[in-house]
Amino acid sequence: MLVPVEWINDYIDLSDVGVDEFCEKMIMSGSNLETCDWFCEDVENVVVGKIEKIEPHPDADKLVICRINIGDKEAEGKDEDGLLQIVTGAPNVFEGAYVPVALHNSLIPGPLHGQPKQEGGVKIKKGKLRGVVSYGMLCSCGEMGFEDKVVPIAHRDGIWILDPAVYDGIEDKIGMDFVEALELKQAVVDFEITPNRPDCLAQVGMAREAAATFSRPFSYPDTDIQSEDGEGASADYVSVEIKNPESCKRYVARIITDVVIKQSPWWLQKRLMYAGMRPINNIVDFTNFVMLEYGQPMHAFDIKEVHGNKIVVENAAPGEKFVTLDENERTMEGDMLMIKDAERSIGIAGVMGGLNSEIEEDTKTVILESANFLGSSIRTTSKKLGLRTEASARFEKGIDPNLAEAAADRFCRLVELTGSGKICKGKVDCYPEPEKAKTIDVRVSRINYVLGIELSREEMVAMLEGLEIKVEGEGDIMTVTPPTIRQDLLEEEDYIEEIARMYGYDKMPVTLPKSNTEAGMPEERHLRDMAREALCSMGLNEIQTYSFVSPSGVDKIRIDEDSWERAFVKLINPLGEDTSVMRTVLTPNMLEVLARNYSRNIETVKAFEIGNTFMDNPISQDKLPDEDYALCIGMYGKGCDFYALKGVVEELLENLGIKETVFVAETEYGPYHPGRCARVLVEASDAMKAAGEEFEELGIMGEIHPDAAANFGLDGVRVYCCELMFGAVARKANTEIVYTPLPKYPSTSRDIALLVDENVEVGKIEHVIRMHGGPILERVRLFDVYRGKQVEEGKKSVAFNLVYRHKDKTLTDEEVNSVHETVLKKLKEELNAVLRDI
Repeated sequence: MLVPVEWINDYIDLSDVGVDEFCEKMIMSGSNLETCDWFCEDVENVVVGKIEKIEPHPDADKLVICRINIGDKEAEGKDEDGLLQIVTGAPNVFEGAYVPVALHNSLIPGPLHGQPKQEGGVKIKKGKLRGVVSYGMLCSCGEMGFEDKVVPIAHRDGIWILDPAVYDGIEDKIGMDFVEALELKQAVVDFEITPNRPDCLAQVGMAREAAATFSRPFSYPDTDIQSEDGEGASADYVSVEIKNPESCKRYVARIITDVVIKQSPWWLQKRLMYAGMRPINNIVDFTNFVMLEYGQPMHAFDIKEVHGNKIVVENAAPGEKFVTLDENERTMEGDMLMIKDAERSIGIAGVMGGLNSEIEEDTKTVILESANFLGSSIRTTSKKLGLRTEASARFEKGIDPNLAEAAADRFCRLVELTGSGKICKGKVDCYPEPEKAKTIDVRVSRINYVLGIELSREEMVAMLEGLEIKVEGEGDIMTVTPPTIRQDLLEEEDYIEEIARMYGYDKMPVTLPKSNTEAGMPEERHLRDMAREALCSMGLNEIQTYSFVSPSGVDKIRIDEDSWERAFVKLINPLGEDTSVMRTVLTPNMLEVLARNYSRNIETVKAFEIGNTFMDNPISQDKLPDEDYALCIGMYGKGCDFYALKGVVEELLENLGIKETVFVAETEYGPYHPGRCARVLVEASDAMKAAGEEFEELGIMGEIHPDAAANFGLDGVRVYCCELMFGAVARKANTEIVYTPLPKYPSTSRDIALLVDENVEVGKIEHVIRMHGGPILERVRLFDVYRGKQVEEGKKSVAFNLVYRHKDKTLTDEEVNSVHETVLKKLKEELNAVLRDI
């Protein structure tokens, strides 16, 4: 909501309040401020001039030489007659025209025609145009800093011509500073209006807020029509019928005759421009001006195009074609509210009028519409048509029906003030159920208790009455009646908020919430944060991808047809095939990200994602899908191989308190290379052990199968991934930190080199050692794997270092040898592992 400070001063005197102070106090009273912009602040050496004579350019058909009268203003280039020579190619200049003149060494906001906008404005200097000296430049509206969308229709092309009929007294301002002459320098504040405050989508509404904030008197716009001298009464020209009263609460119609279509006066055009609207002609401008002033959208119909002199408010015929003012044909639906005459539709209620009844140059009699439409109805229509206007934006949020009459009278007063027509007597007002304010009781003690302050009843009454809220009653109870424009004041809490913002949020005491519970974070979320921190510290970058995916993703990673990864949750109304199901695994998303980076010549990528996965409930389609977190790691490039990924996984799990992880070779899982893939296992829980399970799976890791990588455009690239079920990781995690004292007693170690079959996994060997090493086995470390001439074919030598220590005494050789022999015996029994002869 753009609020020109000059416009606000029409209703409340803030002449002694600086713009910065105005903005600061409005913020503290609850108005959300976006920006504050100054217009024409940096314009220098631009004056009002009058074109006295125009001569053709001797060497250019499209250029003319203007002799400009700039009065007594001193300027380089004046001739003996005191006129300034300026060359221009503007097609709309004429002798006697009043124009803005940028003199030699002047500064204008710009941009110049056909050039981009320059930071700090454009410096204008004298120069030659095809051999003729030009001592400055004549300016357009755009060159004076106004955006094209707000430039008046009359000035859209060519130089800004100052018509004396529009710019009152311009004849006496020749040579005067242009910005000062037109009072262009002013601030415009952009407020963000929340949906619950539609009353603030109006200059009057913001002025009312300012009046309450600064405790200043506030006056409403002039709606006192002096003379209703139009022939006859409004009811003689038009009748109104509301066939859908649920969607149209009120319809006010007034008639203006002897209409003169012309430009609006400059003071009104200027307010529209600074508020972000383009001046068009007086009648259209008056409707826009009153809408911005009161927040009540209006529309004017040419009566000669309203068949049967009748206005009917009813829904559209399904499939009806209608051409709006923007010259677009639209197909209407049966729930869309329309304005019709006796034969046809002439407007989309609350959105836009029709091209078949627009105001034109020959319009002589106007039907003014000031109506109130149901917000939900207008919002639905606007959304379905893809047509959002200033009017629909206001109706969507809800407008007080009681504004309709005052807004219509304000329009008529503007017509009267500007000599734009004659006002017919009375109005046609269909208002079946007048809106009434809701009166409730609020407690002084309750307000003070909630806000933690101590205000007297009198102070609260003054604040509320400043907002035009009527207060009655005695003692602790205040019986309050808001104006009907304040549709947001329904409960006691709403009035507590009003007192709070009028008192000032900056004055409110600071207190901590009263609670007997400590704020905390769910354990699994804490573990996810720990995982992120650990992975980032290892040089991986976090990514985030969409949960909506294509079902072809699992095809590309070679998932079997009957696999659980295909138990998709399907979307009922997807945007397309690429987002038609919810992901069951993260690996396809990770490979897409890696492929995208590879295609952009990123040599090395290490990434991870922690995200939700979803699986259709296998037991019952009526139950909610299973949802769990998964963690996916992906990498390719320099320093990336199976063991680098394995190290990342081990470090991650160790950070989460999961130790003694076992990696078991996997050869059947489609997405991974059959010789470079492993299941990530940990010791099973007691319940699983009772069921005969020795290990519990956390996930899978390895090198992506070359065919799967090629499906993602990673031909010939060795890509490594790991996907962990984070729910299982969280169940096994142990983040409790236990400190133990340094050992008092020495350790002893044994090195063993075991000869085992080639297919025996090192992890299984280590597991057996740990299982039978007893409490004195402190550490097991693999330090060598050997295959060679000294080892028979089909065998390998695996060497470990075993460290033994007792926490309460020094171990004897006999004690260590006893345990060590047991370990070697079990290795022989379970894995056929024997000590290698060296």
